[in-house]
Amino acid sequence: MSDYDVLQIGPLDQWYDYYGGFVPERSRDGRRVVDHEIDTQYIGMTANAYQPGEDAGYWHSHSEIEELYVFLGGSGQMGLDDDIIDVTAGTVVRVGQGVWRIWRCLPESTEQLRWLCIRAGGGRIAHMPDDAQRGDRPLPW
Repeated sequence: MSDYDVLQIGPLDQWYDYYGGFVPERSRDGRRVVDHEIDTQYIGMTANAYQPGEDAGYWHSHSEIEELYVFLGGSGQMGLDDDIIDVTAGTVVRVGQGVWRIWRCLPESTEQLRWLCIRAGGGRIAHMPDDAQRGDRPLPW
């Protein structure tokens, strides 16, 4: 049996309809903890959506986890320690351990701010060689 899982998280415009979180007391509309629904080994991911004017409501940082934010739609801002950066579709932000972070969807955004947050911990991945290998398998289509 092959080692893979498939989960359909739906189209972007339906992400806000999902209610979820890491623990029940911090669950909210527009958050889906994908790695609670699919068995990941070394990475985690959330799918997120905020309405215009909505913000996280709290700062947080991680001591071991590195996060990669991939913004897919809307207009927003991230607070990163003492900096504020603008984020829109196509913005990718890596946030290292110990960095305080918060985000919001701008009130004037014409659509929801939507993003994936990919989380990983442990050792550095950049030192790993490219372990992909090509095979002489026929194309399946």
